[in-house]
Amino acid sequence: MSVFQGEVSSLPPDKSISHRAALIGALAEGSTEITNFSGGYDNQSTLSVLKDAGIAIRQQEIPAGDGRIVRNVVIESGGLWSFKAPTQPLMCNNSGSTMRMLAGILAAQPFRSELVGDASLMKRPMKRIADPLRQMGAEISLTPAGTAPVVIVGTRDLKPIEYHLPVPSAQVKSLVAFAAMHADGRSKIIEPIRSRDHTELMLGLETIDRPDGVREIIIDGRKPLGAKPFHVPADPSAACFMIALGLLGQRSEVVLRQVCLNPTRVAYIDLLQEAGAGLVIENARSVGGELIGDIVVRSCSSLKPLRISDHAVVAGVIDEVPMLAVLSAFASGEFELHNAAELRTKESDRIDAIVVNLQRLGFECEQYPDGFVVKGRTGSIQQDVVIECFDDHRIAMSFAIAAEAAGASLVLSDRDVVGVSFPNFFSIIDSLRQ
Repeated sequence: MSVFQGEVSSLPPDKSISHRAALIGALAEGSTEITNFSGGYDNQSTLSVLKDAGIAIRQQEIPAGDGRIVRNVVIESGGLWSFKAPTQPLMCNNSGSTMRMLAGILAAQPFRSELVGDASLMKRPMKRIADPLRQMGAEISLTPAGTAPVVIVGTRDLKPIEYHLPVPSAQVKSLVAFAAMHADGRSKIIEPIRSRDHTELMLGLETIDRPDGVREIIIDGRKPLGAKPFHVPADPSAACFMIALGLLGQRSEVVLRQVCLNPTRVAYIDLLQEAGAGLVIENARSVGGELIGDIVVRSCSSLKPLRISDHAVVAGVIDEVPMLAVLSAFASGEFELHNAAELRTKESDRIDAIVVNLQRLGFECEQYPDGFVVKGRTGSIQQDVVIECFDDHRIAMSFAIAAEAAGASLVLSDRDVVGVSFPNFFSIIDSLRQ
């Protein structure tokens, strides 16, 4: 495998924070300025649907001098009920975050709206977003299979709710919070297993951490929200791919600058450090309520096999599982995952996608309804193996790293899908290659 060395200050801005900054800006009174907004397809979908729903948005693209484009966004809004009835279905493309979180806002708007997506998104489950919104008084229609189109007949008379999250989901938690901001009274979200908490931090919501580990999130409805600026740090889920590259490379050292280190987003770093990975955090500091810092990655000659089954850990690394599985398979020959059935409802059935592609690379795998195990390599990797990306950016990037680890010429069925979250993915790899 090649040597990879250098500093990376051009990781994509965080997807999750970008989505939420735009949605919160649309709910706030005044002018919301967002610096370093993500240029990924999903985040641009959020801006597009907000515009189509009557929100005034300006986006400025500034060349950074290193091939990057820095995007700054300004959103003008009059507050919670500034949306206008769209004249056509709102196209979310491949962005589940856009569809799910926006549904919470549209449920409170006194008009009919319809959320649609691409072929992949139209297959993903949406019943989990319909249930709490129906309890609050909105009319939500789905297909008989519980999928999009999501047709919403909203109301200004949403009722407050005490909602117990049945499964860890930051998207569902956020949509309930956004809807509750419009409700006539105080709402409470009960979260047995903690998921990413950007929405709570960015809105300044009251939270209560109980002795039993359960978190309560309090939302006072119809409280005016004032506009404030947001800065979007680098995406820790994108950083995971470059971390794997540095760990698997020979005599490699890679420094990733200004990465979001929110504790609900970097559980995978704890896992890797426990397994013996050469990872060091430097210059940790708080910016706008979010912890950010630099990650120093050095080649790792031996990594213990990753075995993930604890529900809380699975929830904390759910987006990073494809890369963690590939990394563990190539570094140790083994990997094991349980209690992760949620992966079957992402952009692809990620359990099946990972197993299918690892088997094509000569690994012995066995999958279960809620996970899979990699038992070792059964054969050598052949050149020009076709990796099926399944229209999934994380599958494509994980197996692009696998190609680097294998020193093989693997053929990705769709390289361009990385643009969903990491448009400059391949150019960064090339810049680090020695």
